[in-house]
Amino acid sequence: MTDATAHTEKMKLQQAAHRQRVKAASNPDRGLVLVYTGEGKGKSSSAFGVIARSLGWGQKVGVVQFIKGTWKTGERQFFSKFEDQLDWHTMGEGFTWDTQDLERDTASARAAFAKAREMLESGDYDLVVLDEINIALRYDYLSENAVIEGLRARSARTSVILTGRDAKPEICGYADLVSEMRAIKHPFDAGIKAVRGIDF
Repeated sequence: MTDATAHTEKMKLQQAAHRQRVKAASNPDRGLVLVYTGEGKGKSSSAFGVIARSLGWGQKVGVVQFIKGTWKTGERQFFSKFEDQLDWHTMGEGFTWDTQDLERDTASARAAFAKAREMLESGDYDLVVLDEINIALRYDYLSENAVIEGLRARSARTSVILTGRDAKPEICGYADLVSEMRAIKHPFDAGIKAVRGIDF
């Protein structure tokens, strides 16, 4: 048997196995919960990619940003072109080490989650992204129970993405998908500042 023939036979077996898995799978009767976490770069970027995919299908999307402040970013400028499909709420005040105020940060996170719950329960959205909510959970600005309760109360139509490092085990256990970005190398570790168009 030649290498080409062996390769063809191997691919046929893989194709048959994949088709069998697809045939056995069922369509969900509800939106999914996805968690993007880990110390590596790319958690919010991955969520923004799913936003683009959802918008491409003409779906309605909501975004609530928990930690990030109101600085100008490329993604915000781009997505502002989709005002009829996308509702975006930046409710954080910047990095937690900037405010250094537990009460203020807690109030900000709770206000953001109140807005998120409103969107999740409305039935108006196909996708809601809770950007950096895992950071709010890490610092105990929100409780895992409150967030899971909010996820359970969402409209059956609505999928949710939760981003941020250090996702709580309870949140990961509830989610349908958990992806962890692993840090291998980062330019900031070599003293390189954030780059427009790459980092923001």
